[in-house]
Amino acid sequence: MGSDGDLLVVLVTAPTEELGARIASRLVTDGLAACVSRFDVKSVYRWEGEIHQDDEIQLIIKTTRSALETLKKTVLEMHEYDVPEIIAIPVTDGYPPYLKWISESTGEEGLKDA
Repeated sequence: MGSDGDLLVVLVTAPTEELGARIASRLVTDGLAACVSRFDVKSVYRWEGEIHQDDEIQLIIKTTRSALETLKKTVLEMHEYDVPEIIAIPVTDGYPPYLKWISESTGEEGLKDA
């Protein structure tokens, strides 16, 4: 772990604080994320030909590439949206001890269903 491109930030939106909290807790409990930050956002988007404006919860998930597929499956099984946001962004730099902590927190030994 720790090589270039191995660490990711994954963005997921949820329709409610309750669902966002459940997803965040499950990802961390299952060792799929080192940390999930949640905050309120106001989203404007096009869906089925119409413009929508909704309050949502943005999840910022710190994880590893090796956890990503199981993380996506978990989000999809828990999520209410037909097409939930799941966007993975490579981490290219950061504070080395923090990056090491992400790797250690989501290591293979921490994954229950990988």
